[in-house]
Amino acid sequence: MIKKIQSVLIVLIFTVIVAVLFSFLASTKKMIVVKDGNINQLPIEMEVGIYQDSDCGMVIDDLSDASQVIVKSGKGWFFHDHGGMIKWLEDKEFRDSVKIWVMSRDTKRWIDAKKAFYSLKDKTAMGYGFGAYEKSSDGYVDYETMRLRMLRGETLRNPLIRKQLLGN
Repeated sequence: MIKKIQSVLIVLIFTVIVAVLFSFLASTKKMIVVKDGNINQLPIEMEVGIYQDSDCGMVIDDLSDASQVIVKSGKGWFFHDHGGMIKWLEDKEFRDSVKIWVMSRDTKRWIDAKKAFYSLKDKTAMGYGFGAYEKSSDGYVDYETMRLRMLRGETLRNPLIRKQLLGN
């Protein structure tokens, strides 16, 4: 009986410690999930570790494949993989009237997503494979092709597509 009480007490203490730790981290690190006030729909200069992906909820710790979706009212959402952004945006009623900015892998600056070129084989945060580029190269596709491939599941996360594109 004493061992049972000790076990319950240990689990209870552990649970309290974890809850206090999460509470402390949440209060000290103010994550940005949505940002208001960007009426001009210009790209926001993001910092790693501050923004949270609106699709998967992970902290954006690398801007290589970051994207921003900004509606006309100035409200913006942030993503660390262009594929996740496409997936998230698809069922939004405002999807056709937003401004989308993507980080260019070749020029390291924010560019209009619909004017970007996309690789199908890059290593990205969520493994979809769509790296954005300002300059076109062999094998790159336009925004609409990338969007359709994402929605059809033709990404590096699909083993058949992965084998077709990478040979492994």
